[in-house]
Amino acid sequence: MRYVFAVWATPLVLFWGWYFLSINDLHFGYPILSRPLNLAIFDLYGELLGVEPAKIPWMIGKACILDTFILLGIWAFRRRKLIAEKVRGWSSSPQPGMRRVSGAGRVHPAE
Repeated sequence: MRYVFAVWATPLVLFWGWYFLSINDLHFGYPILSRPLNLAIFDLYGELLGVEPAKIPWMIGKACILDTFILLGIWAFRRRKLIAEKVRGWSSSPQPGMRRVSGAGRVHPAE
């Protein structure tokens, strides 16, 4: 599952890293990170898809969120027994530091 997360995260990091660097024109001398190239790429995608170019990053963002939820669902399904044990453990026995204090009240150290 670790490799699946790596294969999922790599394109996201690369795309969003490129997008935010190029939209803010932080190109460090590389033409691929320049804002004019970013606008040209999204204009091209907009023409190909028949969508306004400003909507494309939001569409990609929604797709990334959906993919994330699908991947987390698969991960949770594979670990459902462990997750169920932890949830049952939380509800059945409180942590040692979280137990209720007895009705005796606070005891002062001098007593």
